[in-house]
Amino acid sequence: MPCHYDSENLNAHDADIMNRYSFGFWIFVLCAVAVSGVVYGAIFYDDWSLIGAIFALFVCVPVIAFERGLLLPRLNAWVTSLSTPAYIIFSLLVFYLMVSVAFAACGGLLWFLGRLKVTWQEAVILPADILLYTMGVSLILSFVTRVRELLGRDVFASLLLGRYRKPIEEERIFLFIDLVGSTSFAEEFGDLRAQQFLSALFTAFAKPVRQYRGTIDDYIGDAAIITWPMARGLRQGNCVKCAFAIVDAIEADADKWLQKFGRVPRLRVALHGGPIVTAEVGVDHHKIAYFGDTVNTTARLESLCRTLGVPVLISSDLAKRLDLSGDIKAEYLGQHALKGRGQSLGVMALIRAKEPAFKLVARSA
Repeated sequence: MPCHYDSENLNAHDADIMNRYSFGFWIFVLCAVAVSGVVYGAIFYDDWSLIGAIFALFVCVPVIAFERGLLLPRLNAWVTSLSTPAYIIFSLLVFYLMVSVAFAACGGLLWFLGRLKVTWQEAVILPADILLYTMGVSLILSFVTRVRELLGRDVFASLLLGRYRKPIEEERIFLFIDLVGSTSFAEEFGDLRAQQFLSALFTAFAKPVRQYRGTIDDYIGDAAIITWPMARGLRQGNCVKCAFAIVDAIEADADKWLQKFGRVPRLRVALHGGPIVTAEVGVDHHKIAYFGDTVNTTARLESLCRTLGVPVLISSDLAKRLDLSGDIKAEYLGQHALKGRGQSLGVMALIRAKEPAFKLVARSA
């Protein structure tokens, strides 16, 4: 059964998918900033004009962009690496400077255009009350975006809307990725170094998962679980593209991995999809949890990678629903019994026509 994937034609198209996916959220953030400016003008100056919105966008957006690492990323990385007291002091200092400069630029421009009926000094010098209001709005929006990224975009929205307060049945795709040789690495370099290795690996997963509209559901030891609603994961082969994009990202940085950790990560990957029950669980700590045979089968399929000596496996049931084109082909490996599952499962290996610079050998775990 042919199942293809073209790695050469992905970047522009799939980057566009990722951009559209986040576009709506950031439009919401900008609208919230603008509304906060209008509200401020109405409360303190009895002025419902758009001047307040313009000021708010000028002064809040740079702060949010800096906090998210989009503006002055090196400075942001240095500030976030400081101890907590130093981080708070330097963050407030940077925020104050950015807000002051942005306010002066906006006020000076509007004064020059004749939109402000005040003196030039009043237009460009930041009042204390506006500084406090701006800092409050910026910190609230930054907190929301950070929680969104911490929980994952889909989980954040689901918890916010209460979508899974009552368990529902749905179809989802699961991608299990396991690091080969993590135990031997820990024995050789120690647990602390092994955790640093895993942290770097999981960080490398983030961009491909966002790009192909997946959600990292959980990290379990040296494994990561990524999931999609069935339709989204099937669309344009997102689930398969994500798996090989992760492999490609590691391959592209092979020299850096060797230099920093002395080895390049090798992975076992399993893909399966089907019906599950999704529910919000927990009291003090809420989580979206998935229940059903589909999750367990994916975990067993990942273990089968070691037995068959194949780095990437996909169930035949899921492969039949995919329509891909390119240089990744599916090779049928027959029916296999999985532990804890009454029925055997059709299994296929996903094989790249062109081998990467380093091989992912599944048997050496």
